[in-house]
Amino acid sequence: MFKGKTAVITGGAGGIGKGIAERFKALGANSAVIDTAKNDYFTGDIADKTVLDKFASKVINEFGSVDFLINNAPPAFRGIDSCTYEEFENALRVGVTAPFYLASLFNKHFAAGASIINISSSRDRQSQPNSESYAAAKGGISALTHALAVSLAGRVRVNSISPGWINTTDAVFSGADALQQPAGRVGRVEDIAEAVMFLCSDKAGFITGENICIDGGMTRQMIYHGDFGWSLKT
Repeated sequence: MFKGKTAVITGGAGGIGKGIAERFKALGANSAVIDTAKNDYFTGDIADKTVLDKFASKVINEFGSVDFLINNAPPAFRGIDSCTYEEFENALRVGVTAPFYLASLFNKHFAAGASIINISSSRDRQSQPNSESYAAAKGGISALTHALAVSLAGRVRVNSISPGWINTTDAVFSGADALQQPAGRVGRVEDIAEAVMFLCSDKAGFITGENICIDGGMTRQMIYHGDFGWSLKT
């Protein structure tokens, strides 16, 4: 299903992005990664338009077409107490502008049956204090998803995934950390990678414009003062 196809992954040198890139490779796909961290394909900042132009040209020249575009690179996490104008603007460039521009650059080069998967966050629907830059970018990419799905209808399916707490480290979380998710554990990178594979496959051929929240049920659990050992401290 994936052998010989080309997957473009932003932020693919670490964390969730690396897991996605490795899964594509394991299934026989070409994996074209861009990240500010050093990697074996393209190192660069997707907030920079000239970098995106060079990256897209390299992908098209080497592979000819794109089957899967995974917009995963995370925007900066800054809040209203300290976030500067420039930092907020940069977060939107990474989280919303770059995904749109890459879709535009690849628009005429998407293969038949192509898919775009935007990695949003459960923070597109809930927040902690001082998380405005990240929340705004993730909310933006969730909305961009259904807009692109309509514009690219019949040629490219476009969906987004909103991960909850995904452990990208070697740490082991148990007790309250695990049990606050109704699934009973913290998420794993492979939980997101496998969902990406499904959405890119023919099995998801009737799914487009959708956002899937993969958070172990955390955003569905209502908690009041006194529930599950939780208490509000003022």
